[in-house]
Amino acid sequence: MRGCERGADRGFVTAEAAVVLCVLVAFTMALVWGLLVVAAQIQCVDAARVGARAAARQDPADAVVSVTRQAAPRGARVMVGREGDQIRVTVVARPPVLSGLPFEVREEAVAPAEDGAETGEAGP
Repeated sequence: MRGCERGADRGFVTAEAAVVLCVLVAFTMALVWGLLVVAAQIQCVDAARVGARAAARQDPADAVVSVTRQAAPRGARVMVGREGDQIRVTVVARPPVLSGLPFEVREEAVAPAEDGAETGEAGP
């Protein structure tokens, strides 16, 4: 009778290993994708800061966008605006790999405009 019970367990280890392996692969893929999203977020932060710094120095608009796109993730949208004496640069990008998901990484940087640079005035 014992031999029959042991024979009934055959194949369970293989089935359990297949399920666990699929779960581990899915978990690893999710972890890698999460790291790529964080890396894209950091690139957006850096790009927005670089763009805000360039715009605050009164660099030409096309130069500001060009410098910002160089630092941003590939395919990022760059928006530069001015509100009073504040320059606002926004960088929006889709994370790599699973770009089909409706998920975007967005970052803004604000810098005071250095209007004294173009008039020749000294700063504080």
